Amino acid sequence: MAITMNEKKVYRASTTAPVNIAVIKYWGKRDATLNLPTNSSLSVTLSQSDLRTHTTATCSPNYSPPDTLLLNAAPQPLSDARSQACLSALRSLRASLERANPNLPPLSTYPLRLSSSNNFPTAAGLASSAAGFAALVRAIADLYALPHSPTELSLIARQGSGSACRSLLGGYVAWDQGTLASGTDSTARLVAPRAHWPEMRALILVVSAEKKGVSSTAGMQNTVRTSPLFQKRAEDVVPKAMRAMEFAIRERDFEAFARIAMRESNSFHATCLDTEPPIFYLNDVSRAAIKGVEAVNEKAGRVVAGYTFDAGPNCVVYYLEGDRDAVAGPFKGVLGGKEGWGGEQGKAVQVREGVLPEGKVVESLREGVSRVILTSVGEGPISVDEHLIDEKGEVVVVA
Repeated sequence: MAITMNEKKVYRASTTAPVNIAVIKYWGKRDATLNLPTNSSLSVTLSQSDLRTHTTATCSPNYSPPDTLLLNAAPQPLSDARSQACLSALRSLRASLERANPNLPPLSTYPLRLSSSNNFPTAAGLASSAAGFAALVRAIADLYALPHSPTELSLIARQGSGSACRSLLGGYVAWDQGTLASGTDSTARLVAPRAHWPEMRALILVVSAEKKGVSSTAGMQNTVRTSPLFQKRAEDVVPKAMRAMEFAIRERDFEAFARIAMRESNSFHATCLDTEPPIFYLNDVSRAAIKGVEAVNEKAGRVVAGYTFDAGPNCVVYYLEGDRDAVAGPFKGVLGGKEGWGGEQGKAVQVREGVLPEGKVVESLREGVSRVILTSVGEGPISVDEHLIDEKGEVVVVA
């Protein structure tokens, strides 16, 4: 969209992009520059009603260089190699369109002003970089009117944050490892759309909103260098888990889905512990959440809940809508005073008392969980008309 400004123009496009939580984990790079993974991965895209990054991309001949980015109103550097790789690739695609059609405005030559906001804590194990780079790439692609598909754009988003490529699609999404040195076959792939299995729900126990002690980038490269378990995981464990998980999703087999997700989460964190020095992403509250899920499944007499942990202590509990009270009810019974139950989904959960083990498990959860998030499988990026930069090129103050 173009707006007249002092006889020049500000061009704007805005998008929201989702968080995705992997059930088959990406951990380790075969090429750090191109962000090429040592194994394939698979995730569930979560609803943007609950977790999303909102980004506005603008450019104008009136702007002075360099490109700038605000995240939650705070200036962020764009000079790092990852950001520059994304911006350069997107500008190159736009420049190709401009060469083919000289009547197009030369947007690729204009400085960019970008503004983003998250509705969840940044860098706290909630896949903030994935949503952030997906939103950045999608917003600039819309600004530049690029005709490329989400899978094609995933090649660019991957260079910013590996798992960002999966946030360019909704539903159930794989990121294929690929084999080419160029990385052109390491892209996101739709396993199944949201509509295939819309009953999938997630309860997120936010254990910490603090920034991680060991970043994912640093952690995974230490694992690649030092963990004897890592090679076995990448070459044998993950390929088998990918095939089994894709089958479970196609068949909508929740018990298989949950069992694979829990085993895969445990495998991932085992390699973190096998790293030198060991990486401790989980803590006592995380382990209490695991015990809680085990108690929920034991009470139900079947697998109705499956936990997974990314590179952080927050527990994501997957379940189906029909088992809402059996899964979320016991946690609400213990954590009902925490923030997050006040929305429509939270109010609908019926409390189930006496399911979670009393003593250390309940005490750890009450003391360590800061809030809960109830969400569901969701769609990919969405173009929106709500802009974080106004028609004059000024940042909008969001209340």
